[in-house]
Amino acid sequence: MTTPAKVSIDLGTRSGGGTAVLDLEELLATRLLVQGNSGSGKSHLLRRLLEQSAPWVQQAVIDPEGDFVTLADRFGHVVVDAQRGEADLQRIAARVRQHRVSVVLNLEGLDSEQQMRAAAAFLGGLFDADRDMWYPLLVVVDEAQLFAPTAAGEVSDDARKVSLGAMTNLMCRGRKRGLAGVIATQRLAKLAKNVAAEASNFLMGRTFLDIDMARAADLLGMERRQAEMFRDLESGNFVALGPALARRPLPVRIGPVDTQARSTSPKLLPLPEPAAAEDAHDLIFTPGADEARTLVPRRTPTVAPTADVLAQLARSLPATPPLAPEPPPGLPAALSPEQRQAAIDAALHEILSESDAGFRTIAVLYQDFLVRCRIRRVGGDTLSLSAFRRRLAVAHAGINIAEAEADDSPWAEVLAMAAALPEDMQGVFLSLARAAFDHRPCPSDADVARAYGSRSPGRARRLLAYMEEHQVIVCRHDARGRRIVAIPGLAWETDPGDPNAPTAALPEAAPTD
Repeated sequence: MTTPAKVSIDLGTRSGGGTAVLDLEELLATRLLVQGNSGSGKSHLLRRLLEQSAPWVQQAVIDPEGDFVTLADRFGHVVVDAQRGEADLQRIAARVRQHRVSVVLNLEGLDSEQQMRAAAAFLGGLFDADRDMWYPLLVVVDEAQLFAPTAAGEVSDDARKVSLGAMTNLMCRGRKRGLAGVIATQRLAKLAKNVAAEASNFLMGRTFLDIDMARAADLLGMERRQAEMFRDLESGNFVALGPALARRPLPVRIGPVDTQARSTSPKLLPLPEPAAAEDAHDLIFTPGADEARTLVPRRTPTVAPTADVLAQLARSLPATPPLAPEPPPGLPAALSPEQRQAAIDAALHEILSESDAGFRTIAVLYQDFLVRCRIRRVGGDTLSLSAFRRRLAVAHAGINIAEAEADDSPWAEVLAMAAALPEDMQGVFLSLARAAFDHRPCPSDADVARAYGSRSPGRARRLLAYMEEHQVIVCRHDARGRRIVAIPGLAWETDPGDPNAPTAALPEAAPTD
């Protein structure tokens, strides 16, 4: 099928008559934000857009409720079940871009944090695809406030961080990679502003809260007194504005769709004939033949913030009596300061020796560290979370902490430079500095990504660019295209290394006594 110079999508009817059209090519360059309360017709609008544009552009739908899987029967979308590992989702996303297959990522059945991590992995795979695969791709994210929230809420900070980062990449940097973000949200106030602000096209539906009406009016360039109109919009009616839609706010009514969602709005149904009181009692309290005899009530867990949980774990360590001259009979003696430090170093070394340590979150590693310290009877306060992160980064780079913290050590300046970087980048920088100090070949993109806890070479390249922008490293290439990294001010420089080389063995963690 030959694509004409301009493809117009029929969204429905305009106010006063006529067809409401959307310029598909303009949409691919300028992105779209859809807002409306539950029942306003957001999902219906997204379905209409997906159905009308399916013949013209590849599509990927992030579907938290499994509503869009019905597109598979009519338009050939492949349904990707998100109940699999993050690495698998990244690889699947790369194949989606390579083979230009339209897909629906079905997140149904996962809890909020699992949905965020799965969506982030999938979007990361789409974003990190090789340049040769940067074909136009319409990425539709329903209930975007779940993946780019203004606050973490009941999910961990780590999950919010990776999910928000993926959504920001989609909306802020995706255009050059062929990714056109279409995000829908129930409430603008719950959606991160840096994600919403990147959209140039808007379809605003019914909403009731003053703060959401005011933000909708601001985005459409309307006066605050006109914001009341959003309360009066009927389901399926939206106000459109943007280069792909209309130059002035335009009321539109979304047209019909060919497919239906699996979930529908509740409808009133007649109740069954009333039963006698005794029969009704038996129906409720007598288990059926196919029911399990033991029913376990489902309880909603109370999720505490990660920092509070880790602090509680640290406080639970047995305190060592500071002045106890002799231990009680039958118990081992308290560790001396040297023994205590050696036990902490051994716990760190054991954690780093595990093959998957680089891909586990810092919160999980810290809990593992606390358990290992308890096994070694390290009493009292061990390391705070921030101190643990720093010590782990130093040990991961193979740096002797005692020598590094000496006043006359050149590593003291390196540690000060690392402290100016975000915490999750400090380990990468210290690994590069160690390679430069030892005159080893420059780590490859795969090695840098592994030190960061990722499998994405594209992310590794962005990390190096970030550190170079902040003047903590200098990158250059020799005549053969091999990369060299230097540490400014110290005359440390790595040997040339192939950036495309496979992952090498990590250096041993240095003893820290």
